[in-house]
Amino acid sequence: MIAAAALVGLAGTAQAAQCGNTAAGFEAWKDEFAAEAKGRASPAALAALANTSYSTATISADRGQKSFKLSLDQFLAKRGGNTIVSRGRALKAQNAALFASIEQRYGVPPGPLLAIWGMETGFGAVKGNVNTLSAVATLAYDCRRSAYFTDQLYAALKLVDSGVLTPATRGAAHGEVGHTQFLPKNVLTYGVGGSLDSAPNALNSTANFLKGHGWQRGAGYQPGEPNFAAIQGWNAAGVYQRAIALLGARIDGQ
Repeated sequence: MIAAAALVGLAGTAQAAQCGNTAAGFEAWKDEFAAEAKGRASPAALAALANTSYSTATISADRGQKSFKLSLDQFLAKRGGNTIVSRGRALKAQNAALFASIEQRYGVPPGPLLAIWGMETGFGAVKGNVNTLSAVATLAYDCRRSAYFTDQLYAALKLVDSGVLTPATRGAAHGEVGHTQFLPKNVLTYGVGGSLDSAPNALNSTANFLKGHGWQRGAGYQPGEPNFAAIQGWNAAGVYQRAIALLGARIDGQ
């Protein structure tokens, strides 16, 4: 937590690097960012940054998030809600000891974790194939949310130093990694250790995230109930939040 907080402060001073909305200025931006980051990021991490490329796949995904505008029923149909529930129930039974351990430690029942896991990656089947450092660097350069992703980039560079990320790491288009798709800063703050490409590590980290966002043991997690706020912390889209709550309850047999 202390390290993550320090990164926020450091990133705030790195805004002089000129953002842009096309690939044209990306190489110059990398040089400017690296010059400002010297002494804050290691030479090895900055070398990894130097080898990143502008990710057109990331920009395309960032501009095209239309599914969040669907109704709840439309969204669940598009995401395969019934499949997530049936597969989630089976995984809950097959991994009962794991989920019991997680609930004992964090107070989070299996349903919401399985709903998130299913929604994010189809239970690990589709974790993304975009270079993670390139994705985060592209969004730090892009003017739309430069400050937010500058923080994520500093976190990613720290994760390179710790070996959690490598220059070859691949994940989702916005830089999310692992079974439940953590952004770099959340890996630093809530990761419980080890790679999030391990399902147990990812599920424990996700429960730790929810606990860190106010999850109360034994309380409900539907809209209007105490734990729904923790689910809201996971994703800003209202339809996504309601889908997780609904699918989680169905998986938990509620």
